[in-house]
Amino acid sequence: MHRSLIETVMGAVVLVVAGLFVVFAFSAADLRAVGGYPVTASFEQTTGLNSGADVRISGIKVGSVINQQLDPETYLARITLSIDPAVKLPRDTIAKVASEGLLGGTYMQLIPGGDDQMIEPGGRITYTQSSVDLMDLLGRFVFTAAESGGGGSNQSGGNQSGGNKPETTAPLK
Repeated sequence: MHRSLIETVMGAVVLVVAGLFVVFAFSAADLRAVGGYPVTASFEQTTGLNSGADVRISGIKVGSVINQQLDPETYLARITLSIDPAVKLPRDTIAKVASEGLLGGTYMQLIPGGDDQMIEPGGRITYTQSSVDLMDLLGRFVFTAAESGGGGSNQSGGNQSGGNKPETTAPLK
């Protein structure tokens, strides 16, 4: 009987400590949604950006991505952001889909401009920069490296006929 009481108390202590750790982790992670005014921006590509992603200025969270949809007329990704009411964005603000690193998440980076007029609630950010597709960049790098480094071509600085005739390659299928 005495041993099961000690085991029960130790189990309860472990559960309390685990609960405190979870509360601390959520409070330190700043996962709260930012309530504020909506602003939209259109992008050609938003790979990796999800609803709920952070909107940051200078690395500080000032909002959240609240909606993503395809514009049926332009086929651009229309992103709706919720911006903290204390933050006023100049009309020439740039919105950029950024990555936290090679393996990190994607977020919306805002770069405020110097315009005196501000974007109104429900307004639009007109200057945007789409996300970079790392797989596409890697493929281009590999293809370029294979073209420039292979095959025993004339690397001495010119061809024998004296002209600068461009090399032609067959297209990849």
